[in-house]
Amino acid sequence: MVTMTCIVCPLGCTLSAEKDENGVVKVTGNTCPRGAKYAETELTFPVRTLTTTVMTDTDMMLPVKTSAPIPKDKIIEAAASLRGVVAKCPVRIGDVIVKDILGTGSDIVAARDIG
Repeated sequence: MVTMTCIVCPLGCTLSAEKDENGVVKVTGNTCPRGAKYAETELTFPVRTLTTTVMTDTDMMLPVKTSAPIPKDKIIEAAASLRGVVAKCPVRIGDVIVKDILGTGSDIVAARDIG
């Protein structure tokens, strides 16, 4: 059994989750269906949104993030792969800075306008 705090909404429910021998996840403690889905994802395929910065060609730091969550075990590798990336200004929110980071299907996009 795994105990976790749900981060889907501000309630922060304390969830208890376990996987049976058939791979079915049983969740208790959630006050809404989103909590059950969150716990199931955490036990079977945890994902996270990466937020970081990259340099621009004007020597300003550009905040960026993944366009969709990526596997949790790829976060450090994805962040490391962005070292040395330089975005060309002008940049607008949502502009793709790196396409399909590490083959995850998620792009690295600008989180702010610059230039």
